[in-house]
Amino acid sequence: MKQMGSQNKAGAPTCSLLYRLRSTDAAALIEFAVSLPLLVVLVVGIFDFGGAFNLKQELSNAVREGALFGASQPTNDMSPNIAKPPSVDAIRFLVDSYLQTAHINDCGLSAATEPAQGGGLVWVYNASGNGCSLTLTISRGNSVQTTGTPAVYLLCTTVHISYPYQWHFNNVIQLLVPGASYTLGNIQGNATAFNMN
Repeated sequence: MKQMGSQNKAGAPTCSLLYRLRSTDAAALIEFAVSLPLLVVLVVGIFDFGGAFNLKQELSNAVREGALFGASQPTNDMSPNIAKPPSVDAIRFLVDSYLQTAHINDCGLSAATEPAQGGGLVWVYNASGNGCSLTLTISRGNSVQTTGTPAVYLLCTTVHISYPYQWHFNNVIQLLVPGASYTLGNIQGNATAFNMN
């Protein structure tokens, strides 16, 4: 008697195995296996870029509040010879408080009490701690030209922050493109306000 199909190691005929692979359940399983990496990359990408956008908004709000506060402060305590004017340190404290209130890691900005002189009326706080490092730059003497004739120059306070963001997208993109490495830079926040004093 002829045998219809060969047998596998377990003794079951191979035709039933081939029949199972041709069924719609097998096709759905293969489609799911192909689409799963795409779905994971899409979900993590949405989550990661959404988090970065939210952080960008919070940083922009923090430096805007710092610039508005700094613009209302007197300038009689500022001099290139003064290492840490109280009005500049108050701006740092306000930005740090905003970050902490928004539950953002301040990278030890609250402990960074000695700024580096950036030249002129610019002070730079480099904070490294809590697993990250950020840079806060406060400039109290920016000269900005207004529109119109004649040209008028007004002094402004500018607050700039550079904050590292921990991207998770780089870990999952390798599911689609093995060996791929996408690095994105720090997230920046910048705000300027005209000095009132």
